[in-house]
Amino acid sequence: MSSFKGNSINSDALTRLVKAIAVAVSATLAGCQSMDHSAQTAERPSLKVAKRTPQQPLWLSEKPSPVAPQDVWERMRQGFKLQDGQNVNPRIEQQRLWFASNPSFLENAGERGSLYIHYIVERLEERNMPLELALLPAIESAYNPMAYSHANAVGLWQFIPSTGRYFNLRQTRAYDGRRDITASTLAALNYLNRLHDMFNGDWLLALAAYNAGEGTVSRAIERNEKLGLPTDYWNLPLPQETKDYVPKLLALSQVVLAPEAYGINLNPIANEPYFEMVEIKQSMDLSRVAALAEIDEDEMFQLNPAYKQRATIDGPQHLLVPTSKAQLLTASLSNLKPEELVSLRPKKPVFDNIASTQPARLNRKYRVKSGDNLTLIAKANKVDVKDLQHWNKLSGNNLKAGQILVMQDTRKPTAKKPTQYKVKKGDSLYIVAKRFNVEMQHLKRWNPSSAKALKPGQMLTVSSPR
Repeated sequence: MSSFKGNSINSDALTRLVKAIAVAVSATLAGCQSMDHSAQTAERPSLKVAKRTPQQPLWLSEKPSPVAPQDVWERMRQGFKLQDGQNVNPRIEQQRLWFASNPSFLENAGERGSLYIHYIVERLEERNMPLELALLPAIESAYNPMAYSHANAVGLWQFIPSTGRYFNLRQTRAYDGRRDITASTLAALNYLNRLHDMFNGDWLLALAAYNAGEGTVSRAIERNEKLGLPTDYWNLPLPQETKDYVPKLLALSQVVLAPEAYGINLNPIANEPYFEMVEIKQSMDLSRVAALAEIDEDEMFQLNPAYKQRATIDGPQHLLVPTSKAQLLTASLSNLKPEELVSLRPKKPVFDNIASTQPARLNRKYRVKSGDNLTLIAKANKVDVKDLQHWNKLSGNNLKAGQILVMQDTRKPTAKKPTQYKVKKGDSLYIVAKRFNVEMQHLKRWNPSSAKALKPGQMLTVSSPR
């Protein structure tokens, strides 16, 4: 019995020992698993992340604002609106061929227009108008503010007197608003906008009306309507000049789009204001103001061509001056003493150009001799009998010996002897006129066949330098 009990005790102890070992092993394994999981958790980030709204990279979400062109020609190209829908058109092709064959026309017009183009482009952009219209002065006047046509149209935009007055462009003996750079530009854009509205938003019809008049275009439209024909610009029976006018502008704008393709060298024009407006408080001689502000005299005249006598009389009390000189002129005028300001006034009273060409009258006296009569005296002095009676308040023909008669002879101004000039490469009418100090309109009148581009070797008639 005693041995059985001992064996039983040993068996129970062994059983308990096995259970304890099993528990210990289980605990150890559990601890290892816990430690391994914690270590993995520390070494690896959790795969479960909070959901976020996807964002675009900065280079996609933040688009840079477009950089303004440095060249006003490029700025103009970006605003062209009249090219859409203009397929191959023989009328445009013909005009484009002419510009390609005469590259100096656009090059010289661009040189003259460099003073004004930026101002015109800005005004067009403000009104959301097609920037092709900035080329209209090239068609109208080759960008010459002194241009004068046979129809008495004047200035960059070629206003005739009546249309100019309608759009408040004053025309007096000393000032012509049609030649005023800013005033005529605003008037032209007002006129073009008015025509654009009149013809239901059709710019081609508006341009045709600018050339031929709204009445001419309206009558052509009515005619085609009655005949059941198309009423767009290309199908209207218009004067030949007007038929060429719109294709000429479209062709020119196409050349400006790709000048190199047509062998034309368009010098860059800075995309910044060329001139500023400076207020003045009295009449001033432009030559003296130019000297005060260190401005080239010819440039001053080109910016202020509306002052016909080159003095600020009977016009707006401001001057256009190069931006680089505006501050200097403003400061110089403000620092001048009253007696110094007087020195800037015109030297003599200003009269119209036409009046200056009238012969000057000189008073002479003649003592009547025995046997004289009015007919003999008038013939000897090369005057008219009626004039002789008028000057001396004579009601009849009776004269007395010793009587004093007043004579008013006419003395014709001495004509300047014209000279010939041989055109050189790179010359233009503007350059030649500037070289000889004559008006462009006079140079054109003396050389009616040179209205278009000049050719090297061509002979021009010019007046003697003043």
